[in-house]
Amino acid sequence: MSVTSFYPVLMTGDVAASATFYRDVLGLETTYDGGWYVSLRLGAYELALLDHRHETIPAGFGAPAQGVILNLEVEDARALHDRLIDKHDLTVVLALRDEDFGQRHFIIEAPDGLLLDVIQPITPTGEYADAYISA
Repeated sequence: MSVTSFYPVLMTGDVAASATFYRDVLGLETTYDGGWYVSLRLGAYELALLDHRHETIPAGFGAPAQGVILNLEVEDARALHDRLIDKHDLTVVLALRDEDFGQRHFIIEAPDGLLLDVIQPITPTGEYADAYISA
């Protein structure tokens, strides 16, 4: 199988507002905007947004995404935290903290009640260090 791309498409109730969030907060750039569908890119990474009421969605499956955490891995979570919190009116649902399992992170609320987890890998401690599988 020859894969050329693999990315999430989040169904949303407000495509424009969601696209604005990801552009303004994370700096994603729009590569396509059809109103009902917006494709965004950040370097090699893609995210698409789709109006959950659009006719292309099979009957019975059109609902805004929920129960989703988007992970954004960065080199310096503290610096991004400080910059985002100072610049944007964001709801922080988990304060910046270090986890024994190897993450410095914080979580903010994204559109549609989704979560954006901003993560910086750090050295895991104790039993968690053994859980990592080297490639």
